Amino acid sequence: MTLSPPLGLLAEITHRCPLQCPYCSNPLELVARSGELPTETWLDIIDQAAALGILQIHFSGGEPMARSDLAQLIARADQCGLYANLITSGVQLTPETLAPLVAAGLPHVQLSFQDIETAAADTMSGYRGSLEKKLAAARHVTAAGLSLTANFVIQRENCARVPEMIQLGLALGVHRIEIAHVQYHGWSMVNRSRLLPSREQLDAVTAAVEQARAAHAGRLVIDYVIPDYYADYPKACMAGWGRRFINVSPAGNVLPCHAAETITAAPIPNITTASLAEIWNESALFNLYRGTGWMAEPCRSCERRELDWGGCRCQALALTGDAAATDPVCSRSVDRPKIDAALAEAASGDADLVYRRYGGAPSLSAVIARSGATKQSRARDGSGLLRSARNDDKK
Repeated sequence: MTLSPPLGLLAEITHRCPLQCPYCSNPLELVARSGELPTETWLDIIDQAAALGILQIHFSGGEPMARSDLAQLIARADQCGLYANLITSGVQLTPETLAPLVAAGLPHVQLSFQDIETAAADTMSGYRGSLEKKLAAARHVTAAGLSLTANFVIQRENCARVPEMIQLGLALGVHRIEIAHVQYHGWSMVNRSRLLPSREQLDAVTAAVEQARAAHAGRLVIDYVIPDYYADYPKACMAGWGRRFINVSPAGNVLPCHAAETITAAPIPNITTASLAEIWNESALFNLYRGTGWMAEPCRSCERRELDWGGCRCQALALTGDAAATDPVCSRSVDRPKIDAALAEAASGDADLVYRRYGGAPSLSAVIARSGATKQSRARDGSGLLRSARNDDKK
């Protein structure tokens, strides 16, 4: 069966990143620079994406500006008629680094913000001076005439500042804002009890978003993503497994979503051994949870099965050990008590943040194993950044 082509390609061209976010959504095993696909392969992927019928390409990472060939890749996307979006932390974006990207045909930048207060932004990103650089980057983008989306990552400690985040977005001249709560899988799981907001905080954020949407209708689009844990039903993760999006990792693994390498029920296809079209249409991994035929009860007979498409398979695997299980956030799941227990733990806990580092970072299991022993040894400098206790992470 020939499927409709995907709408978008998420091109994760590197895992290198100057930030150390404790909610990092990249895989637990990061690809080293030496393992990244070369320029020629990425150019071929872009050609294949256009031939497949893909309309959008999102250059992501890690930090995609760490790749010296980024302008070359954007130029190829422009030549192929793909709408290119650069997803960046902004800390490496200056007039000098932006100019070749603009010349290559880049139309849109999506800029992430950890917070709008200097100390809080530095603490959450693990990068001193991050907010100042992000604000400057936003000004450079709009001055260059590009469209700008501001993505504010929401967690317990910055919930109260959502109204000010929206006002900042307006002041920066953005046309779209994402108020996106941290989603809890991968690295963020070890920091869940520190980051997960309370129900009261979530309700306040929701009210602020709804108020801003009404006040700025026609001027500003606000996308809003809540933590799955507070939902009664799962969301249609990636608009459904293998339905609209395709992801290529820095090493060339082709995935239905960026976290799907955790699922071992089918071989992970790689762009070096099969074409993008073959993988999209024929691979066992992409067909594993497509449609509804794979579903067991209560999903199989649920009236929502073609609304949420079973929810998140990676979340089901992380919380139940079975990627085919009902997403535990669903109120009808037998595993919903796992979510309720996590909410109770977050309400009573205040653990130290465990930062994510590119390069010498320990595995998540190692972090969990030693987290209790290292809490007392962690020290903070004047800006709130975790410092010397990270030295023992170096290999």
